[in-house]
Amino acid sequence: MKRPLPYGRGSDRNAPGSDRNARGSDRSRARQQAVFAFAVAALGTAVLSGQAPVTDPVLKAMHDEVERSRSLSLSNLEKPYFIEYGMDENESFNVSATLGGLLSKRRDHFREPNVEVRVGDYKFDNTNYAGRGGFGGSQYDLSRFPLDSAYPVLRRYFWLETDSAYKSAVEAISRKRAALKNLTQSEQLNDFAHADPVQTVHDFRHLSIDEKAWSDRVRALSAIFAQFPDVKGSQVDLEASEGGYYLVNSEGTVVKEPEGVNVLRVRASAQAADGMTVRDAAMFHSLDAAHMPGDAELQRGVTAVAQNVTALAHARKGEDYNGPVLFESTAGAQIFAEVLGTNLTLTRRPVVEGGRGGGGITSEFEGRMGSRILPDSFTVVDDPSQTEWHGRPLFGHYEVDREGVPAKPLKLVEKGVLKNFLLTRLPVRGFEGSNGRARLPGGFGANNATFSNLFISSDDTTPAADMKKKLIELIQSRSKPYGIVVRRMDFPSTSSVAEVRSLLTASQGTTHPVSLPILVYKVFPDGHEELVRGLRFRGFNAKSLRDILATGDDSAAFEFMDSAAPFALVGYSSFTTEVCVVAPSILIDDLELHPVEDELPKLPLVPPPTASK
Repeated sequence: MKRPLPYGRGSDRNAPGSDRNARGSDRSRARQQAVFAFAVAALGTAVLSGQAPVTDPVLKAMHDEVERSRSLSLSNLEKPYFIEYGMDENESFNVSATLGGLLSKRRDHFREPNVEVRVGDYKFDNTNYAGRGGFGGSQYDLSRFPLDSAYPVLRRYFWLETDSAYKSAVEAISRKRAALKNLTQSEQLNDFAHADPVQTVHDFRHLSIDEKAWSDRVRALSAIFAQFPDVKGSQVDLEASEGGYYLVNSEGTVVKEPEGVNVLRVRASAQAADGMTVRDAAMFHSLDAAHMPGDAELQRGVTAVAQNVTALAHARKGEDYNGPVLFESTAGAQIFAEVLGTNLTLTRRPVVEGGRGGGGITSEFEGRMGSRILPDSFTVVDDPSQTEWHGRPLFGHYEVDREGVPAKPLKLVEKGVLKNFLLTRLPVRGFEGSNGRARLPGGFGANNATFSNLFISSDDTTPAADMKKKLIELIQSRSKPYGIVVRRMDFPSTSSVAEVRSLLTASQGTTHPVSLPILVYKVFPDGHEELVRGLRFRGFNAKSLRDILATGDDSAAFEFMDSAAPFALVGYSSFTTEVCVVAPSILIDDLELHPVEDELPKLPLVPPPTASK
């Protein structure tokens, strides 16, 4: 879901290096602008073939521009073979508070279009190219797309967007050919996969929320932190949104898919005696405001965060550890989301200057199709068709992805063996077509895949109440002084950008570094526990999942907003999508933790006002 950001706005498609950001010569740019603008100057109307006349002005404007633009045949310029008009529409209400006082309150309504023009053909086109040059900017002020659905205005804006996209495409394909001219490739993958046309249109829902009631509720929840003097910083945020996305392409696909989500975020931090910053967070999600948790549950959640942060501020710093680690309940689902889910997407490196493939993080499962990646008792299924689990609505349900491909259940792992990947319409080695998992914008004309409702199960389980006993038995048999239980990971991360950068730097050489564990406990042979702070995993990767020693008979449903940001960093990406992981507790052998070694900030020189009365 496209959404406004508290800092930094903009589509991931326009990231540096994408073909839409490149710039070409003024002469080429002027020539293309004049030729294309002249060719599409006349406005026209059309009706979807085999369908009733389109009544939605947005869909009608998109369809009519597709019909007009795909018939282009311009002298000395590549002809488009695929044209797609997409647009995100969103109404949102956001309110933030700290210590009982409002920080901000706003209501937004925006539309953001995305026009894609591909020249060449399905085998070779202008996308998947990261070289310099290629016109991608616009000569028009299109930063504010019309909110009113006036058909002539929409047509004009889509025309101007198409003009920019087309000029970018014809320049990019020329430069891409030049980059590959002297390169011999052992396997030439197609640049785009065919997809059957889909037509599904559902009305969007308007945002209906009692702004005063929720503002008062957020203010009251934030005031709970005032009862905890050790909490240094705290904030409660509500983001409620309704809207959806439009999609019309030259293959005949017509999509109007509603989306809505409500997220209440609770964050708090404190400083230990040595200056280390400790923090905790809680997230509450629902698909509409009416199904958000009640006041009692929200108050318990805020209080638990405050208590955890206070306890962490007084906890001892952890030391080096190597041995079994038990991930209980939510922490188990978080680990599967990070370590398994992230690696179920294959990455295709773009072509860069010189003909070489560009860099980027690759899946640790690349080339391992048919190999064992989990114990042979495990099955993993991604099922976007599921709407509920144990009576609760499932967060990751959707019908069609952002490329117009229907989403169906997909078995990814069977008896511990990798059977499939999450795929988009960008062909990757070994896979030509999409399975409907394009849910996030990507770069270089592609989209990113992610899961929906990811179900992880095992047919060899241990009662959840006995998992801690198994951990104790292991440390006793190995004469270890204690074992480790993790009850919460920092995923999605609520840390600062500086902290994330530090973690990525410290994890160089690791394909997908794992986020920091927040609630970590030493478990001693007699069963008592001690909370520790300041630990991070070292060498924890997808291969570690093969060392799962025991699986609980419990299952936790973990919902979050996924994004292309590292560790799904909260507030960092302009585009998020709803996902859910249903997974058990797990006991993994031989994991390594070591203390965080970052420079520690100094403590405040003056005590807080509440402590100086």
